[in-house]
Amino acid sequence: MNVSGIFFWPNTAGGNIQFGAIVLAAGGGYLLGSLPFGYLVARARGVNIFEVGSKSPGATNVRRTLGARAGNTVFVLDAIKGALAAGWPLYFLWHAWRTSAGDSAYSQAEVNTKVLGTIGLVCAMLGHSFSCFTRFRGGKGVATSAGAFLVLMPPVTVVAAVVWTLTFFTSGYVSLASILAALSLPVGALVFGDQLFIILVALAVAIFVVVRHRTNILRLCNGTENKAKGKGGGYL
Repeated sequence: MNVSGIFFWPNTAGGNIQFGAIVLAAGGGYLLGSLPFGYLVARARGVNIFEVGSKSPGATNVRRTLGARAGNTVFVLDAIKGALAAGWPLYFLWHAWRTSAGDSAYSQAEVNTKVLGTIGLVCAMLGHSFSCFTRFRGGKGVATSAGAFLVLMPPVTVVAAVVWTLTFFTSGYVSLASILAALSLPVGALVFGDQLFIILVALAVAIFVVVRHRTNILRLCNGTENKAKGKGGGYL
């Protein structure tokens, strides 16, 4: 069965993207992003994560509430769901390579892969932040977007990770590190010469992350933001 033929016209990964592929990328991305790992990990330990700490199901709140092991687990799982949401279209790029498609078809398959991966990324972030499984409550999307961007633009994501690490270890603020890492994404995408739509998506994600951290920004300005300390510290 030619799977590519279901999602592209003509029947190759180097053809035009069909509506079905967009629906799959969007719907699959949202459902993957909606998987409430922070809530589930905390619930397994008898804690409702929406009622403790910052009341966020993100890795930071889980880590601060339940310790490093639980927080690290949530971070990895959230990153994996982002990577899966953005990475499954790589199948079509592999298919184009395996079938020895021509240069133009392979180039188009690369674009198609990034377009579908980007749709998956955006919808996974929306799912993570507004999960249908937790009454449309969720985290800030940092770990999920990190996993997705690691698939879509690895060098830029490595730079963002360096920015996060330097900021965190010099300031002690998880929120500030996450905000600056997110803002570095569109800058890095521009410097590394990514396609315009990738740069614009990175910019949109950065703005989304900043908006989701608006209360943290207010506390940073007021000098009342918590630093990473206590039971397990915290991040992302």
